[in-house]
Amino acid sequence: MNDIVVTTVTIQDPEYKEIWQLREDVLRKPLGMSLVNEDLSMDNEDTIFIAKHEDKVIGCLMLHSISDTVMKFRQMAVSEQWQGKGVGRLLMTAAETTIAAKGYTTIMLHARQVVCGFYESLGYDITSSAFTEVGIPHVIMKKVLA
Repeated sequence: MNDIVVTTVTIQDPEYKEIWQLREDVLRKPLGMSLVNEDLSMDNEDTIFIAKHEDKVIGCLMLHSISDTVMKFRQMAVSEQWQGKGVGRLLMTAAETTIAAKGYTTIMLHARQVVCGFYESLGYDITSSAFTEVGIPHVIMKKVLA
């Protein structure tokens, strides 16, 4: 994992095309959907974390400020060949550290139910009943930063 670099980018950076494609391949195509049909204007307001290996984006995580104290994590994607190897954990840890330093105290996210265990292992709690988003079951999860 020492050869993976986590950093932030904006939609103006060249990596954004890779981020868009990663989100398309991991989050939308399996559902028969496409980002082409979605409003991505919020991307411009988000802080975007990426994980890179040998100059290739292998993971991303979008952060959107909800209030002065609450940050929403959204659209985390890790390329299929890197899933289960700690890339998601690296992204989450870097993002949590960054937003805690900026004074945020709570993180919330809409988690696909199939990955709740991953978020629970990072200290997140389920705070809602199941609901449908992009055609699949999700729950709201939250974590209070120490």
